[in-house]
Amino acid sequence: MWTPTTRAQHSRTGLRYGSDVTDAEWLLLSPFLPAPRPCGRHRKWEMREIVSAIFYVLRGGIAWTLLPKDFPPWPTTYRWFARFRDDGTWERISHHPVMLDRERAGREASPTAAVIDSQSVKTAESGGVRGCDAGKKIKDRKRHALIDTDGRALKLQAHSTAIQDCDGAGPLLRASRASWPFVALGYADGGYIGPRVAEASPIRIEVVRKADNQVGFAVIARRWVVNRLSVAKQVNASQRPSAYRNALPSAVLLETRRRCSSALAMLPCEVADADDGGR
Repeated sequence: MWTPTTRAQHSRTGLRYGSDVTDAEWLLLSPFLPAPRPCGRHRKWEMREIVSAIFYVLRGGIAWTLLPKDFPPWPTTYRWFARFRDDGTWERISHHPVMLDRERAGREASPTAAVIDSQSVKTAESGGVRGCDAGKKIKDRKRHALIDTDGRALKLQAHSTAIQDCDGAGPLLRASRASWPFVALGYADGGYIGPRVAEASPIRIEVVRKADNQVGFAVIARRWVVNRLSVAKQVNASQRPSAYRNALPSAVLLETRRRCSSALAMLPCEVADADDGGR
C-alpha cells in the first residue's frame, strides 16, 4: 500500500529521467552484468548508462531509434539488450529480486507451491506467432505464467493462442525446474486436467474449482493471484516483427524493476539510504 513514507522512499524525483537506474537498484543489478574486460578496447559507454537506456525504451514503449541523444547510440543499446535476452541474463536478474522479496515477506527464498494459468491477448496485425483461442474468441497470442502464491512471476512463456492450456503447461513446468526445483504443488483451473499436465513434471497439479452455486464473478482462492501479475500488456506485440521475441524479456525486466523496489528493503539501511538520485 502506498503511504507518504513509501512514496518518499521510492520517489524518482531528481533523476535525469524517471526510468534511470538509481544507486540502490544498480547495487542489485550490477553483479549479474558483465564487467569490463581487462584487455582490449575499453568500453565507450558505461553499463549503467546502457541499462538506463534499455529501461527508458521499455518504460516509455518507444522505438529503439527514438532514444534521446544523451543515451548511448540505439544500436549499441539494442545489441546489449538482445545479448542479455538470448543468454538468459534477464531471467537470472529476475530470479534474485523474487527471492529477496519473498524473504522480505517472511517466506522461504524458494517457493514450494505455485499457481499456473494463461491469458490470451490481442496483438497488432503483424509480428510473431498468432493463433485463435476458440473458447475466449480471441485471435493472436497467449501468455503462460507460473507464479508463486503471492503473485511473483517465476516463469513466463508466450505462444500462439491456438495451443490449449493442457498442451502449453508441460513445457512451462519443465522449464521452471532449473530455477525453482523445490516447487512441488501447482494450483490451476479445470483446463489443466489430464495426463499431459500430470506427467509433464514432478509438480503435482491441484485443480481449484468454482463453487457449485457460484453466480457471476467471484474471487477464487489461489487462482486470483495470477491477476496481480502486471506484465500482460508486454505480450501484446507491436507492428515490428522483432517485438514478439522482445515481449517476454521486456515484461520480465519491468517486473524485475518493480521487484527491485521491494527488495531494497532487504538491504542494510546505510546502503538503501545511499541513493543520491542515481547520478
